[in-house]
Amino acid sequence: MELRGGRAARLALGLALLCSALEAAPAVPQPRSAVGQFWHVSDLHLDPTYHITPDRTKVCSSSKGANASNPGPFGDFLCDSPYQLILSAFAFMKDSKQQVSFMIWTGDSPPHVPVKELSTKLVISIIGNMSSTIRNFFPDLQVFPALGNHDYWPQDQLPVTTSEVYNAVGDFWKPWLTDEAINTFRKGGFYTQLFESSDSSQPLRIISLNTNLYYSPNSVTVNITDPANQFAWLEGILETSSQKKEKVYIIGHVPIGYLPYARNTTAIREYYNERLVKIFRKYSSVIAGQFFGHTHRDSIMVLLDEEEKPVNSLFVAPAVTPVKNVWQMESNNPGVRLYQYDLLDYSLLDLWQFYLDLRDANKKNESNWKLEYILTKAYGIEDLKPESLYEMAKQLSVPHSTLFEQYYSNFIVSYDKTIVCEEGCKTCQICAIQYLDYSSYTDCINREATWR
Repeated sequence: MELRGGRAARLALGLALLCSALEAAPAVPQPRSAVGQFWHVSDLHLDPTYHITPDRTKVCSSSKGANASNPGPFGDFLCDSPYQLILSAFAFMKDSKQQVSFMIWTGDSPPHVPVKELSTKLVISIIGNMSSTIRNFFPDLQVFPALGNHDYWPQDQLPVTTSEVYNAVGDFWKPWLTDEAINTFRKGGFYTQLFESSDSSQPLRIISLNTNLYYSPNSVTVNITDPANQFAWLEGILETSSQKKEKVYIIGHVPIGYLPYARNTTAIREYYNERLVKIFRKYSSVIAGQFFGHTHRDSIMVLLDEEEKPVNSLFVAPAVTPVKNVWQMESNNPGVRLYQYDLLDYSLLDLWQFYLDLRDANKKNESNWKLEYILTKAYGIEDLKPESLYEMAKQLSVPHSTLFEQYYSNFIVSYDKTIVCEEGCKTCQICAIQYLDYSSYTDCINREATWR
């Protein structure tokens, strides 16, 4: 891939810096002044049944009777997270001694098991366990959580009115959220809250969406135009934020846009996706970042306006759970990430992705979480603003781009360097990064020959 002059030099320097950063141990960022930081964790998926036993079909309920592949103390690629894996992730984050302002936690605590193996009581108990685990590690840290599609029983069927789960989880999250946020949450599983920082002149507004209401398998919301009136509520909050000149981070579990691994498939129902894209375009000057989980993979999206101008940066964080189905070729190593942002306007400056090499951890019987990449260095861009991500997306779409190979390796969290993503696979990835609405995504897919 050819890059001209300064860009090529910056990329070379960036890669050199990344190499040296990866070699340094322990690799943790040294923030510049006027830079804030926050953690993002997602998809913990605790499997309380996980245990080592000679019968590989009985290692974990989440393998659904399949043979665990190579189970060890920190888990297996056919199982959800043992508690030890989750503890190792939070211990790493705590021991890194990073100065962080807050943490976002984008949902999914219970395991992937048949419906009959869980219950409302069990789901509530697991979310409670994960909430108190986070609080034990970070007693003084502000945490902004969001509900995932598994944070309910039966899974995916999150309701549009108050429920036992919303009420119980509201109680668990009282140490982190205001009374007003909790009251909103109890009604529909979403909330908003201001983050006041002594370092910043203006406050940051967090909007935690319940995108599970729009998730295709949720039969409760079929044919409902505005489930739980969340669209109307969201537009009202964003309109007020716009007038007050606030900056907003949107957090949620199920992302908007198209799935990067499934052609022509949105994560939420298409109608709801179009509606959210429209809202986010309208208020793009207010929204400084969007953060999701759910896919278990590491991906970016850049929201373009009607004139194809980049207006918003979106990030999907990989899971802590390493689980995959038997028929899937790839999975992910467990990951957690750290964002750096500008304290003045909350624009995103960088992200540091950390991961645990699961095979290595099991072999050595110790968890050595490492830096996987620093986004600006890995892709030779300035920051994480929409314009920079758009520039990155253009570089990834160049035929035979080695940067795209790196992106795909990061997508699966360094699961297997031998897995390649070419032709149709690459088309899906490239189109999903840049086109979040139906018409532009469809045009992109139809132009696919130009990516090859």
